[in-house]
Amino acid sequence: MSKQEISPSVIRRLPRYHRFLGELAEQGTVRISSKELSRQMGMTASQIRQDLNCFGGFGQQGYGYNVRALRDEIGQILGISAHRRTILIGLGNLGRAIASHVSFPECGCELIGLFDSNPFVAGKDIEGMPVHHADTLSGFCHQEHPELAILCVPENAAPVLAEKLVALGVRAFWNFSHGDLHFADPAILVENVHLADSLLTLTYGLAHETLNDSAEESAASDISASLSTNRKD
Repeated sequence: MSKQEISPSVIRRLPRYHRFLGELAEQGTVRISSKELSRQMGMTASQIRQDLNCFGGFGQQGYGYNVRALRDEIGQILGISAHRRTILIGLGNLGRAIASHVSFPECGCELIGLFDSNPFVAGKDIEGMPVHHADTLSGFCHQEHPELAILCVPENAAPVLAEKLVALGVRAFWNFSHGDLHFADPAILVENVHLADSLLTLTYGLAHETLNDSAEESAASDISASLSTNRKD
């Protein structure tokens, strides 16, 4: 199956498989069936088999999946061994947290440069890496050839900065700028990240859980009133 034929939803599940299989390997699990994997991951076994079959057969009939081997195969599919040269622009609270806590090598990236336009931030070190002033970005890109950029900049600054970076050879963006980036060129890849979206998913669930509870209470009240009326009759 070609890359174009693989559903984006399947691709988005691959990192979760990789992470979960890594946790199983650390626990000493050698092999696992699709049924057991589905139970632990909260998915269906058929979904797991369909997803993995998009990339070839990894399991053995009657044996299941070799945990480490499957994790390695998925890692290869995800390109973890590529060490994509990566820069991060915007060292506010979020940018510093990403620079300090994201395990870039495990994600197939090599963080090679940090940038900020604030003169009080530029020149400092974060996790042993110097923060360069944003004015030096063009020269750095010409010399180091990054292909992935993490943007933690204000929303109004992101589009112009992204276009500049594309001209400098950057081909992928992890965008935290609060606004979505879009490019006419399909070869430019973008992940627009909105942290509040997942929180709103939870608040939706809580709101509708409350509504469902209210509906159940109302229905119970109606039944109780009906029974009371019947008793009076």
